[in-house]
This record gives sequence, C-alpha cells and structure tokens, in this order.
Amino acid sequence: MGSGEIALPVLNWLLTAPGVSLEAVICQPDKPAGRKNILTPPPTKDPAVAAGIPVWQPERLKGSDAVAALQQLAPDVLVVMAYGQILPRAVRQAGRLACINLHASLLPRWRGASPIQAVIAAGEAESGITVMHVAAGLDTGDIILEEKLTLAPDETGQSLHDRLAALAPAALTKALPLLAAGTAPRTPQDTTRSTHCGKLDRSHGRLDWSRPAIELERQIRAFDPWPGTSLTLPDGKTLKVFPPAAAEPGTDAPPGTVLESGKAGLLISTATGALRITEVQPEGRRRMTVAEFLAGNALLPGQVCC
Repeated sequence: MGSGEIALPVLNWLLTAPGVSLEAVICQPDKPAGRKNILTPPPTKDPAVAAGIPVWQPERLKGSDAVAALQQLAPDVLVVMAYGQILPRAVRQAGRLACINLHASLLPRWRGASPIQAVIAAGEAESGITVMHVAAGLDTGDIILEEKLTLAPDETGQSLHDRLAALAPAALTKALPLLAAGTAPRTPQDTTRSTHCGKLDRSHGRLDWSRPAIELERQIRAFDPWPGTSLTLPDGKTLKVFPPAAAEPGTDAPPGTVLESGKAGLLISTATGALRITEVQPEGRRRMTVAEFLAGNALLPGQVCC
C-alpha cells in the first residue's frame, strides 16, 4: 500500500525479492496534475501494472470493495509506505502476520505528514526509516526496527527524500524474516519524546525575518523542492528562494532590511544574524542567480522585504 515516489524502491524490491509474492498494490486514485490538469497516476501504479500486479485505487478505503477484496486475499503481511490515507481497523487486521508501515523518521520523533522537512528544519543530526506495526493512532504503533542515517550539512528535502527511499528496502529486508519467524520486536514508543509535523502547503514556505538566520537557512533547505520558500519584495512581488543560503553576522537593522545587494547575493537582516541568498526565481520567470535578477530589478540596501 503506497502512493508516493518515496515508496518506489520498496515496491521494486517486493517485485523481485526471493521468497516474496506481491499479490496486489493499493494506491491513491489518478488525479489531475500540472497546469493542464492531466489525469496522472500515482508513481507506484505504472510499475505494478507493468509487472502484471493487480492495482486497486479506492477513493476512500473505509467501506470500499477493496477492503473486502483484501480480506479475501488474506495476505501474510501488508506493507505500507506513503499511502496517503488512514487505514480502517479492517485493513489493519487483514494481514495474517502483521500490517506494517515504513515511516520516514526515527519515531517517536516527527509523527505525521512531513517528517523529511521537519527533521532538517529542526536542525537534527540524524533521520532514518522506522518499521512499525500500524495502530489506530497517527504513527503511534510499536516499533519493529529502525535504520538510521546521518544528515549532511547541506541536506535538502529532496536529497533526504531520495536517501530515505533508498534505505527503506534494507529496513524491510530485515523486518520481513523477523515477522515470518514470529520474532519481530514490538517496542512501544516513548510518548514523552514524540513530536508531530503536519501537512505542508505553500504558505508554510514564507520566510519570516523575525526568526534567526540559522533557522531560515535550514527552512530553505528543508522545503526544497516542496513547498519551496519565498519572500515578498518591497514592491509586493514574490521572489522564490533556493538553496544554498548562508547565515552570517548581522547588524542592528530591523528584520527584513536589505544589507547588501550585488554579485555576492542578497544579505537580509533577521532577528539574529543575517541571511545571504544567492539563487532566486521571480514570478513567471526561470530560476536565476541574484546577480542576474538584479541586472533587471532594483533592490537596494536599506529597502525592506517581508
């Protein structure tokens, strides 16, 4: 059960792993995408269809024919990763051995929809894949095992997404034999350490100059490519911001004040320190360096962004 691109390595492993028979793939329905609203399947659909695996795409799982079909199929294990719906009890109990989820954080840290972005934005040193039993609560199930990795200093949302996707099959390779042997651990999560991260939209990417520069630098990396980060220019237009950015010493200028504007980029004051920006994208135009942007746009020291 998976819909997102991060689940593709796990799907490909299940298609070819010795001793594993993949009986069905359940994913989200095809949805309009892009400016032309072209009906587009989720990333996990086409590889399953190409391999001759039945694909079920219920709009809502609860009360759908897919639940009855799943119960009739009676699989040993349900493997869930980035599926995109809460699983009703009948689905959680459909696996003979277990219903497990591969979550892209080290639980109980960062339960919820955006753990990849959250761990970078928080400045944490490591992340990983947690294999857990699916429970009624949001990412609250008992832990089977975790595979860890160290975040790079320049880690972005995209790079961590790709690294965790590649790590997930290794975690599953270890978990499935434990389930088959009946020796899989069930370690309860320490709720005193839990944190939550919600679903992101573009509004979360607005840079708030009343925050420290080091936090904004992490936000720019964490939210690349989605939902992206942006600032509002003095003329009211939006300027999208890309990594790399850098936190530097600042002045006593009010947050949002342009301190430097030139070939070395924009240096903007924050609550603590200043943020240097070097890659931007104006509304309706391509991505470019700050130097290219300034060639056709006046943005002078002393002006204030918001």
